[in-house]
Amino acid sequence: MLTLDIGPLALGVSHVLLFGSLLLATLVGWLIGRRHGCNPERQLFRMLLLALVVARLAFVLVYAEYYRDEPWRVVDIRDGGFIAWPGVLAGLMLGAWYIWRQIPLRRPLGIAMSVGLALWLGGSLLLQVLEQGTRLPDLQVQDAQGRTVNLRDYAGQPLVVNLWATWCPPCRREMPVLMQAQQREAGVTFLFINQGESAEWVADFLAKQNLALDNLLLDGSVQLGQMVGSRALPTTLFYDAEGRQVGSHLGELSHASLERALAALRPE
Repeated sequence: MLTLDIGPLALGVSHVLLFGSLLLATLVGWLIGRRHGCNPERQLFRMLLLALVVARLAFVLVYAEYYRDEPWRVVDIRDGGFIAWPGVLAGLMLGAWYIWRQIPLRRPLGIAMSVGLALWLGGSLLLQVLEQGTRLPDLQVQDAQGRTVNLRDYAGQPLVVNLWATWCPPCRREMPVLMQAQQREAGVTFLFINQGESAEWVADFLAKQNLALDNLLLDGSVQLGQMVGSRALPTTLFYDAEGRQVGSHLGELSHASLERALAALRPE
């Protein structure tokens, strides 16, 4: 499951896990701290904020070449470009500093940090295990010529499966990024699976946008999103040559975030 559906809203499970961990840590810290007349809520929030900033900066430094021409994209976090562990370490170091300097906070903040970190680590590990146990769906769709094909027919080399629609602004923004990667990555197959729109409508859109996409497929009944557990668009899934899912991305891809995902698909 990639998204958690609340009414019309589709929230990324990883985002829910992160902020759920913060909420639980805040609650635990408040319950323990009220006995001593202190509340570590402010310190926990600052730790999370620092962790996010450092995780983003670490990602930007690793993929700096993709930001040289458009440096403003450094602050455009819609691509989900974060490297978690530098951020986690920075947040823990700030927490350790608070514990050292503010004696009344030691017990409530220390326990709150432990509970929040344990939930986030355990949940992230579980999500990773579930994701990597997922196989390429056995689903029949239509190609651009109206022929029926099965997604598993494309197994045999690494796959990037992009779920998109013409009415989706982030889908439109990321399409040139994926098209360029398709032209560049000879060892990876890209599948562009439109969700719920007609072949004529999609062809007209691509012609107007001057987009040339190989492996354009049509999921008229919108089954794929349900099968992979995502109601959000765009959703991009990454499979190895045996059809095992090795990664996923909810939301818009940038050149940098796509490069990070493709690195896991290339041969050693």
